[in-house]
Amino acid sequence: MKFITIIPAYNEEKAIKSVVRCALKYSDVLVVDDGSSDNTYNLAKSAGAKIVKHEKNMGKGAAIKSGIKKALNNDYDALILLDGDGQHNPDCIPSFISNMDSNELVIGSRFINGTPENMPVGRKLSNKITTNLIKFVTGYRLTDSQSGFRAISRDAAGLFLDIKYDDYVYESEMIYKASEHEIKVSEAPIPCTYGDEKSYVTKVHALKYILFIIGLLGRKFKIRVVGSPINANKNYE
Repeated sequence: MKFITIIPAYNEEKAIKSVVRCALKYSDVLVVDDGSSDNTYNLAKSAGAKIVKHEKNMGKGAAIKSGIKKALNNDYDALILLDGDGQHNPDCIPSFISNMDSNELVIGSRFINGTPENMPVGRKLSNKITTNLIKFVTGYRLTDSQSGFRAISRDAAGLFLDIKYDDYVYESEMIYKASEHEIKVSEAPIPCTYGDEKSYVTKVHALKYILFIIGLLGRKFKIRVVGSPINANKNYE
């Protein structure tokens, strides 16, 4: 099976070189530089990554879609998504690859083996609330809906190109889109390192995410009223 690791990156010069070099041990690597103003592009290229460059910052979802398009045009069988800030350990890639034999979407979970002690309290709380809402709407038994460390089969990847969101909402909408098409989803345990990295999630992003969640609940209500092909009792673990 031919894999590629896609790394959406925005001003990640601090960690991008080491992340790329580690990921290259397991697969080809594509960095989507989402309009960085620092040295992310040059460092990723010098580390051996293929590069897609956005001339301006378009959002994480837009970067992921650009990476998926590039991968599908180059005949890869499956795609790994991971962040470029060093929080995700590329040495976990083999566990994702092994899970792809029977799943179309594998999500890295920081909570399967217990709550990470070094995760900020605010992130723990927001992740728990959001994950429970995503579980309610989709029927998937997830522990970490907000993880950006994922593996996607080629067949499933094409379904995620028409998602309208270009920001962080994109990753949650991926899960909903998967449920619409009854895609088999599982989780793989991952460690996660938190340091002094800067968060690019603003108050505007948070508000948009709240509106997105309200919209998801509205879809769930509509499903109960008029019916839907989504099977709310799916158990994909």
